[in-house]
Amino acid sequence: MRHHDYLYYVLSQPEVSDREYDELMLQLKGLEEKYPQYKTDDSPTARLSGGILAGFKAVKHKQKMFSLGNTYSLEELKEWDERVSKWFGSDEVSGYVVELKIDGLSANLTYEKGKLVIGATRGDGETGEDVTGNIKTIRAIPLSLMEKDTPDFIEIRGEVYMDEKDFEILNKGRKKAGDVLFANTRNAASGSLKLLDTAVVAKRRLNFFAHSLGAYKGAQILSQWEFLSKLKEWGVRTNPNSKLCKNLEEVIGYCKAWQEKRDKVTYDIDGVVVKINSLTQQKRLGFTLKSPRWAVAYKFPARQATTDVLNIIIDVGRTGVITPVAELRAVECGGVIIRHATLHNFDEIKRLNIKIGDRVLIERAGDVIPKVVKVQESRGGREFPSPKICPACSGKVIKEKEGEVAYRCINPSCPAQLERRLLHFASRKAMDIEGMGEAAVSQLVGLKLVKNFSDIYKLKEEDLSRLDLFKDKKVKNLLAAIRKSKGNPLSRLIYALGIRHIGEKAAFVLAKQFKTMGNLLTAKKEKLRNIYEVGPVIAESIVDYFSQTTTKRLIEDFKESGFNLKESLSEAKAAAFLGKRVVFTGGLKGYSRFEAEELVRRLGGNSSSEVSKGTDFVVTGENPGSKYDKAKKLGVRIINETEFSRLIA
Repeated sequence: MRHHDYLYYVLSQPEVSDREYDELMLQLKGLEEKYPQYKTDDSPTARLSGGILAGFKAVKHKQKMFSLGNTYSLEELKEWDERVSKWFGSDEVSGYVVELKIDGLSANLTYEKGKLVIGATRGDGETGEDVTGNIKTIRAIPLSLMEKDTPDFIEIRGEVYMDEKDFEILNKGRKKAGDVLFANTRNAASGSLKLLDTAVVAKRRLNFFAHSLGAYKGAQILSQWEFLSKLKEWGVRTNPNSKLCKNLEEVIGYCKAWQEKRDKVTYDIDGVVVKINSLTQQKRLGFTLKSPRWAVAYKFPARQATTDVLNIIIDVGRTGVITPVAELRAVECGGVIIRHATLHNFDEIKRLNIKIGDRVLIERAGDVIPKVVKVQESRGGREFPSPKICPACSGKVIKEKEGEVAYRCINPSCPAQLERRLLHFASRKAMDIEGMGEAAVSQLVGLKLVKNFSDIYKLKEEDLSRLDLFKDKKVKNLLAAIRKSKGNPLSRLIYALGIRHIGEKAAFVLAKQFKTMGNLLTAKKEKLRNIYEVGPVIAESIVDYFSQTTTKRLIEDFKESGFNLKESLSEAKAAAFLGKRVVFTGGLKGYSRFEAEELVRRLGGNSSSEVSKGTDFVVTGENPGSKYDKAKKLGVRIINETEFSRLIA
């Protein structure tokens, strides 16, 4: 059966019919029932084991999964290549590997001793969700690598997607059942991979292409092209349309060709991924904070369509930003039915002179987000005025200052902002309330159990028992996570509140400066402006937020709930980091990048993303990038993870 899976999914050269394959599956299943002592975890029958999963646990990737930088024209692609060539100086680029950019969901497959042990989503790049049960239902993913020079450990990254014909069948069934239709194949693949019932996932017929290498050991791989070839030997499916190019001219030819024939494949593609072939050169180029320097995506031009504006409505975002959205006469654009398009802001409405009733040109930017490009025919409809009050809570709407385009509702208890604000509040980098994800938050708000942040801390077992899929253990775990979050330092709480312009680092600066929530609550603009990292914009945002009656009441509730409203530094521990500027490069084994940077900040130091003469030391992990080379060149002190841990301890 493994042999036939390899022929069908990797080589596309099946030797048996679907019926013969099914008969083999039944025969194997019968043998395993008769002789259970010989059944293995990687048996093909493991794909048939339907069941309800308890929920998805967080799983940390050994090597971070970065997102790609985008180019939207051949000129921008050439500029990327010029930057790469400039970095190498007299050395020539080793060649390029070009691959179709599948419009799906990124996944990380971990194999140990040739066996699939974890299948995870990308998540935030460092930590994803363990969806192994669902990954095993995808027949294109081998449960065991074919025994040809397989590594002891390897992370294989790729794209989970859905073929267009399977997408049509799925939506046809949903329409018949009266269910909401999926917007596109990516939406369907993403939704399917995160279902808790593996039997339902198996019926969705998800597919997979491998394309990238994560952490590995026990193998020698010198290039991206060699990696793709090895994957094929190991029985892992790769896209047959990938190509090794000698120079940029060949890359551009490939991009042009596939831009014209993008509809010739049976799955959605939205561009081409270009990678430097040599892994040694990839390592030399390294990464920025978000993406590799050695790879880039060339995005195909957006698809366009013409339709009518039926109405303009207002959407209120997590931070209170009020965004106008056009309700459109339904129109097909790039294979997707479009009914809404963003108008970005009220200045954009004036610039385009859009009125209700106009005929407009829309496009799917990056083949995903629909937007209005211009008015094709003005029909003298009514103008849409800028808002004075929030449509969701009737709260005050402000335009922060002259030159700003965003209007914002500044009421922290605004119901339209509540779900998104609660998700941010409970997120890992904020209050870290494990178990309070999208499904839980949606139900808590829908049942009116939570109307603001402080209501989270009033929840009881009987409240959480009303939520779907929340049994005794899950209820107790969430309540324990809620209780534990009250002990977080002040900096976490400041970040969790979602104050405009306040990110993680700004939150820590404020906590370190003011020490208690009481001090920050009464801080004047002048004092805030005098803090080097703050400045007038952040100062005004903080004062506006804390001057509201609803905010003061919220802080009082936190105090009564027994929150830690202080920030403290251990002077004994802080000695090694106090006032130091620290940069991290490469993957750390004992910490996520976020955890390591937070430790440095908590011990009085500053974490930076760039190496300069002002850097005190660089901490290196596995596969350090260009920051390591720059630190050596500048003579900056370099320490490894063991030394870093010793300094902390």
